[in-house]
Amino acid sequence: MAFISSPISISPKLPIFPKYSPLFPSPLSFPTKSRKLRIFCCLALDHQQNCSANVEPSADLRVVFASGGTGGHIYPAVAIADEIKIINPNAQILFLGTAHGMESTAVPSAGYDFDSIPAVRLARPIFSPQNILLPYRLIKSMVQCYRRLRDFDPDIVVGTGGYVSFPVCLAAALKGLKLVIQEQNSVPGIANWVLSWFADQVFVAFNSSIDYFPKHKCIVSGNPVRLSVRRYVSKAAARLHFFPSYVNSGNLEAKVVLVLGGSLGANAINIAMLNLYYQMLLEHKNLFIIWQTGVEAFDEMESLVKNHPHLVLSPFLHNMDLAYAAADLVVSRAGAMTCTEILATGKPSILIPSPNVAEGHQFKNAILMADLAGSRVITEDELDSTTLRIAIEEILDDPSLMADMCERALKVAKPHASAEIAHHIISLVKMSRAKK
Repeated sequence: MAFISSPISISPKLPIFPKYSPLFPSPLSFPTKSRKLRIFCCLALDHQQNCSANVEPSADLRVVFASGGTGGHIYPAVAIADEIKIINPNAQILFLGTAHGMESTAVPSAGYDFDSIPAVRLARPIFSPQNILLPYRLIKSMVQCYRRLRDFDPDIVVGTGGYVSFPVCLAAALKGLKLVIQEQNSVPGIANWVLSWFADQVFVAFNSSIDYFPKHKCIVSGNPVRLSVRRYVSKAAARLHFFPSYVNSGNLEAKVVLVLGGSLGANAINIAMLNLYYQMLLEHKNLFIIWQTGVEAFDEMESLVKNHPHLVLSPFLHNMDLAYAAADLVVSRAGAMTCTEILATGKPSILIPSPNVAEGHQFKNAILMADLAGSRVITEDELDSTTLRIAIEEILDDPSLMADMCERALKVAKPHASAEIAHHIISLVKMSRAKK
């Protein structure tokens, strides 16, 4: 267990969370009264069930992954699939997701087969008129998912949460297939909360998450991190990739800020950066910025941002290993997978949790990151060019603070979570076959 010698002051505008209710999880229901939060200790992350490192590959292993919507659901599934293929190169893997979601391009580009299904999104609040036809649409979706599963005949189905995975996993339970789910956030979403009662195993990132699931099914594995992100790249090589004419291995004074808005972008972060980037680059000659705007906002940002040799503007960063390796500081939303990658790569971070994510996941992730890794948290209400600039300069100007944040992040990281989950999945299939 890790302890903090002195309390961390977190933004007074973070909401006070009521007792978790999966039926009424909307952040809009949170009290608006401000409160000063102080955290004196963090969660124990050293507990996990034993996992054999010598699991033999199962012959003709067939696995279906149900994931989609955002990168936070897709990339954990890809990370687990990668590890399964390492253990069993002959494994047949199929991803099921929506035809128009980012999974339709992200999964094939990762080298896996993809098939589209109709998914049903739950409108909030739960008694919204939009949900009147929800039961009918869900049953219709489950029927089609059942047919896909019947045709592929998998040994096991892996769900990584979100509305895309829900009908697939329910159909798997109905068909009597082995089912496991993986929860990335400190507090689960409604889909995984419901599915946990049908699942054989539940993989969670944090010890505290066990309280929301059937405890005997839980395995504290940490969050899966993509092999591409874990791949070692030297800082010098990464910086040469982004700034070939201006940064080289001898430029030890350079400071690189990596700005991420999640796979879909973040307007609030883009606006704050738009109002501060140029002045900061003018005043700090050794500052470099890698800025992922998100695909939808890129054209607008590109038209507004002035060209600068120390600035890289991109709609989406495909080489995240290079981006993290080049960075001294990460400015980001507080999605579970981004937080996991920040820990795995040992990067100091400034987190701006999205208020628009269901169940208030990002607020809770940000609080954990502040506790575990010393991350600075700025709410979207507080976010502007001034508060963001002060936070960036405070960290970059203090080498001892940066070193401490890096050390704390690496200390609690679980870089081999995807391998552990893959071994458990294969073991579960082997035990199931042995009983037949």
